Amino acid sequence: MSDFIHSGWAFYVAVLTVLSVVACLVLLIIASRRKVMASDNSTGHVWDEDLRELNNPLPRWWMGLFVLTVIFAVVYLALYPGLAVVDGSLKWTSTGQYEAEQTRAREAMAPLYAKYAAMSAEELAQDDDAMGIGQRLFINNCAQCHGSDARGSRGFPNLADDDWLWGGDHDAIKTTITEGRMGVMPPMADAIGGGENVRNVAHYVLSLSDSPHNPVFAQLGREHFAACAACHGEDGKGMQALGAPNLTDRIWLHGWGEQAIVTRVNEGITNAMPAQARLLTPEQIDLLKINVEKAEHDVLLGIEAQDWPKIQQVALEVHDIDGRLDEITSLLEEQGFSVSVEHDWSLEKSLTTNYYVYATRHGRKGLQPMAVLNDTRQQELLRAKSPLSEKELRDHL
Repeated sequence: MSDFIHSGWAFYVAVLTVLSVVACLVLLIIASRRKVMASDNSTGHVWDEDLRELNNPLPRWWMGLFVLTVIFAVVYLALYPGLAVVDGSLKWTSTGQYEAEQTRAREAMAPLYAKYAAMSAEELAQDDDAMGIGQRLFINNCAQCHGSDARGSRGFPNLADDDWLWGGDHDAIKTTITEGRMGVMPPMADAIGGGENVRNVAHYVLSLSDSPHNPVFAQLGREHFAACAACHGEDGKGMQALGAPNLTDRIWLHGWGEQAIVTRVNEGITNAMPAQARLLTPEQIDLLKINVEKAEHDVLLGIEAQDWPKIQQVALEVHDIDGRLDEITSLLEEQGFSVSVEHDWSLEKSLTTNYYVYATRHGRKGLQPMAVLNDTRQQELLRAKSPLSEKELRDHL
């Protein structure tokens, strides 16, 4: 596909457009000249003994329209970016027009939404007009993934049940809609020992919800589930602060059964809910958490130089392969961070090359909440006015 977005295509379009306009002018000039071909005002061609083609000039109205068309094309190309390589004197862009239309639409709708701004969630739920507006907004913006009935599909959560990955209260849902969510489950096969242990853990997970399972395999997988408990909890009920699903109910977002669970354990998965409002700018980035399987260094290298000062704290899970850990810590220190490294606390040191890296800037001025957390201690940490220690940052994450 890169061949179709190469900058060379812009020049191709520009040249082709100019040649087309010139060709129209040449055709107009040629057609305007009348060449005498026979004494009887014909072309000299005769069909069926008496059918002759007259050599009359083009009608003036037709010539006039042709001239106006060429003039219009030249003026248009001067005003608008029709040549692709020239912006045009009006500096018009489709993006600019879209943003202007959005601004006008928001201004027009402002009086309509003004009366709802001061109403509580409970009051809005009792207002038929507000609920009607919400329903239409859902159909236009959310139904593509969650379905028109909000019951979702495989990989897209059901919003009609009482199972919430990130919390189901008003504030949590509002945060999800405005800021989006990123749920990451890394491949865990190595962490739980691989091989038959993956199958055994899958049966243990099935047993948590009283789903059909092999009791022997489930018992064998129980101890290896400890690696999963870091996110899903020892009881498997999940953690809304992390978006970790509850494994004790019978709600399966990515498929039910041994094979589906084994696939998730072996391959991991990343689910993204895109932000539905442009509320988060690079300047608002407060905590950057990276958990990208074996690509952490590439992610950090992709951060632009002007954006580094906007990042105040960084937490990464690093797979120390080919000296990657040293490269990442050196990069963070070069950017002015104080770096702390510790081995994956959920696993034996001999079983993994996973490390957790915590980096904070000196003079940290507090952490703005990015999500609604249930743990009171975590809420206190988020409201803290002083820098978080490495231990507090780890506990928060």
